[in-house]
Order: sequence, then C-alpha cells, then structure tokens
Amino acid sequence: MNDELSLCADLIAADPAAAAEGLRAILKRNPLDAEAYRLLAQALEASRGSTRDGIVSTIGSGLEARRAQAAQALAAGDLEQAEIILRPHLRHYPSDAVALRLLAALAVELGYEAEAEALLEWAVELEPGLHEARFDLAALCYRSNRAERALELLAPLSEAHPRNLDVINLGAAALARSGRESEAAAAYERSLQEQPDQHRIWMHYGNLLRTLGRTADCIAALRRAIALRPTFGEAWLSLADLKTVDFAASDIAALESALQDEALGGEERFYLHLALGRALENARQWEGAFQHYATGNRMYRQSIDYDPDELTAFVRQSIEVLRPALFEQASGDGFPASDPIFIVGMPRSGSTLVEQILASHPMVEGTMELPEMLNLARTLGTGSRYVDAVARLAPASRQKLGEDYVDRTRRYRRSARPRFVDKMPNNWMHIPLIHLILPQARIVDVRRHPLACGFSNYKQHFLGGHKFSYDLREIGLHYADYIEFMRHMDEILPGKVHRLVYEDLIAAPETEIRRLLDHLGLPFDRACLDFHETSRVVRSASAQQVRMPLNRKGLEGWTHFAPYLGELKDALGPALEAYRDPPAIR
Repeated sequence: MNDELSLCADLIAADPAAAAEGLRAILKRNPLDAEAYRLLAQALEASRGSTRDGIVSTIGSGLEARRAQAAQALAAGDLEQAEIILRPHLRHYPSDAVALRLLAALAVELGYEAEAEALLEWAVELEPGLHEARFDLAALCYRSNRAERALELLAPLSEAHPRNLDVINLGAAALARSGRESEAAAAYERSLQEQPDQHRIWMHYGNLLRTLGRTADCIAALRRAIALRPTFGEAWLSLADLKTVDFAASDIAALESALQDEALGGEERFYLHLALGRALENARQWEGAFQHYATGNRMYRQSIDYDPDELTAFVRQSIEVLRPALFEQASGDGFPASDPIFIVGMPRSGSTLVEQILASHPMVEGTMELPEMLNLARTLGTGSRYVDAVARLAPASRQKLGEDYVDRTRRYRRSARPRFVDKMPNNWMHIPLIHLILPQARIVDVRRHPLACGFSNYKQHFLGGHKFSYDLREIGLHYADYIEFMRHMDEILPGKVHRLVYEDLIAAPETEIRRLLDHLGLPFDRACLDFHETSRVVRSASAQQVRMPLNRKGLEGWTHFAPYLGELKDALGPALEAYRDPPAIR
C-alpha cells in the first residue's frame, strides 16, 4: 500500500468523509486501484449519517465494490468471474464508463480486440475525461496499425500528463509507426531532457535510433539505459541484437552479475540469458553460449501457449482442400493491382536483405512487415474455417478483399514509386488467398539453410510473435511444415512463387538479383548491388546487417553449435536436405 492509500486508511476512523474524498481522488487517477475501492467502501460505511446519506453511500459502495471485485478478478486472471460481475452490472448501469473499460480489458484478454475497441470508444464518449480508457483505446489503435488515430487520442493526455512515461512511450511509438520517426526521436529527446534517469525511455530511444541507422547514437542510448539499471535485461538484449557490438569481458561479467540478483523476474532473466549467450558466442565460448540460449528459451517457452500440431493440421488441410481446379476456375478474378510484392518465408531467412535490395530499385518502395494480409485473413476465420473460407470465396469477395488490401496499405506508402514490398514472413500461409484476391501480385520465397535459419530463430526474441522459436524441436517442425506447404504451392500454382536461396545470393549476388528482378518484371538497376548505401528506415532485427555490403560472416556461424542441434535436425527430417527444391517429404 502506498503512502497516500495508507494515509486515507488511517483517516477512515477519525474522518471518514475526508478519507472518502481522498480515495475518490486516487480512483479518478487510477480507476483500477482495487485496494482504493475496498477502502472507499469502508469509508462510506463509516460515514453513514442521515437516512438519505445512508442510501447514497450504500449505492456508491455497491457500485464501487463491484468494480473492485471485477478489477481484482482481472488482476488474478479469473476472466470468468470478471465477466460474471461485469455483464449484469452493465445491464443495470450501461453508462458506467469505468466498468466499460474493465469489460474492454476482459475482451482484450479473451482476444476480442474489436469488441474491446467498441467498448472503449463508448467509454471515452461517455466520459472524455476518463484518461485511462482513452489511453487503452489509443494502445489498441496502435496495435491495429492505426497510428494516426492513436495520436489523436493521445493529444489531450500529452497535454494533461506531459511527464507520464506510458503516454510518452506510446506517443513516440505511434509517431514512428506513422512514418514520423524524426518527430518520435524529438519526443524522446524532450522527455529525456526532463527525466534523464528513465532507463526504459533511453532503451526505446535507442531502438528507434537503430531503425534510423544512427548506430553510434543507438549504442550510446542503450549503454545509458544499462548504466542506469545494470540488470535491465531488455536493454542488454537490444544491444546484443545489433550484432555489431563486441562485448568486452567487463560486459560478460556485468551480465553474469545481473543474473545473480534474486529479485529479478522471469522475463528479465530471459532477456539476460539471451544477451549473455550472444556475448559468449562473440567470445567464441560456444558451449557456454548455447547453455544460456537454452536456459533463457526454456524459461520463456513455459510462459506461452503454443501447439505445433495446429500448424501441421493447417498445412495438411490446405493440401487436401486447395487443389489446382480451384485456381483454374478463379482465373481472372480478384483485384487487378500489380504494385504489391510479397516476400515470404521463415524469419531470419534473409528476407530483410532482399527487401533492402528491392527498395534500392527506383521503382520499388520498401515499407515494413505489413499486418494487413494477416488482418484480412482473420476476417475469414482461423484454422480449418479459414481454409474452407478461402476455397469458397466468391468472385465479388475476391475483388473486394483485394481492393481492401490495397486501400489499407496506402497508409504505409511514403513515395510515388509504382511498386512496394510487404515483407511479412508468415504470409506464406496465405499465398492461396493472395493469388485469389491479387492475381497480379508477385511473391518471393526466401530460403536459408534450415540449421542456420533455425538456430538464428532460436537466438532471437521476436516481439511480434513467432511462438515456435523458443524450442529447437518446434522450430524444426515449423520449418518442415513451411517447406511442405510451399511444395504444394509449386504444384497448384506453378511459377507463381520465385524461390531465392540466401546462400546463393551471397555466392553470386548479381546473378540472383537479375533473376529476382526478371521475375518481378523490373529492369536491372545497379543500385540493387549497392543496397547498403540506401538510406531508409529498417525495423527488423537485421537492421544493421543490411546496411553493410554482402559478406559470408553469417553463413557458417551455426556450425559451431552443430553438436547441440540434434532436436532441430530430427524435427526437420527430410527437409534438412530437401529445402532448396523439395519433393514431397511427408
């Protein structure tokens, strides 16, 4: 209990009305403070005087007690109990903006973000001054890639709470996502001038500088974050993810010392283990590095819900349902846009490099890993429902979905170049949908040796998902499923997907780049060979590598860890050898 709550608690016996007033002020700032609700109920009970005051207090106490119970249930992860409290409560009090916010939090936990957004829009309309609901809505808009709407919602919060770290962070992130990276950097800089001891702001600032290619400034910002909090695992891992920082012996000692802190939470330890693994790998201490990678990933895997069999079932159903006749009948349907170029494949396969090469061409704009195809796919369902829905798409629906995709992606365009790249790796699962709704779109499948790619995934923490990447066996199964799905695409859509093998690109860059451009219907341009000189925002984990000339540095690094990759090899099965141009392997 903080000092302000303690003071109110002590005041209940002597002056319950004053205590209630103080607690209401606390709840105005934080409507989810369950302890404040509990104390307010006590204060209201203690302050009952006249009959009228008693009635008002009882109503207020009951209303606030239900909010408190719902908030406590949410905090405890008891979603069912929270819903049991909130649904009937809102039937009686449909204008209770605080309860609407609580129900929105429940909807987010259950994965119903559209419902949560509607609830929060209602709450903000009812009580424009309920800043917590406004912030939650802004966060949802940011997550659904509507950064401009998030900024609109945050404007009054920034004015009312200019030093609030959550508002600053979300505002800067929304600025960056909306393509206003320089403004985002300036927002962080203003904040850090006022609050130079905020380690988390320094980390976010450093990560933004990385996307801008300001490597030295990025390192300095991350080092500042670590200096402020030596056990700050997330900043250590951000530094390691640059892959251009040589960790000194003092860094290794600092990481080992940080892991001795018994007060550290599990997620912080995960970050530190991965960062220390990277530091030891740089020091050529292969066994120690792998042990830290394994320990960190084992910890993180226990915290996430993931079933690899779901992807296998999806691939098998796709092979059964999506047959050549479907695409022959649909020939000519869809939206006739030729501007999208989809780069698909496994994460850490070299896709960012290929995107950078294409973005160096004067006719191609590099954007980012766009979520729009995944969002459209979700509207059709998940798992078996999705596959069946793709197979049943009517011509009008194909046209509409294709048009929707092009409309949605306009917000990411910053130039007049006629073509653009969508580099979302997981779009390989949606190639049938892409072909049906955008028949003129081009698709590039980037492949990398499965052990090199798999181990690189194992070392990388992905903020945006890829739940398979924390277990070697599950990485292998995912890679094998991907290969099998793509083999089926080659059969039902021959020539649709251009395959580019990372190792071949490194060995013969001009040959492979010419082949790539030919497939895309683009003339050769020598700027594609000098891709590292192209200045642009790069948001992926490979941001630093693609700003350097091609080299063989990353080709054989995994071989030092070969003795520890048995689970990965076994799970890959025939895909280990057949990944370049695989026959049927299952």
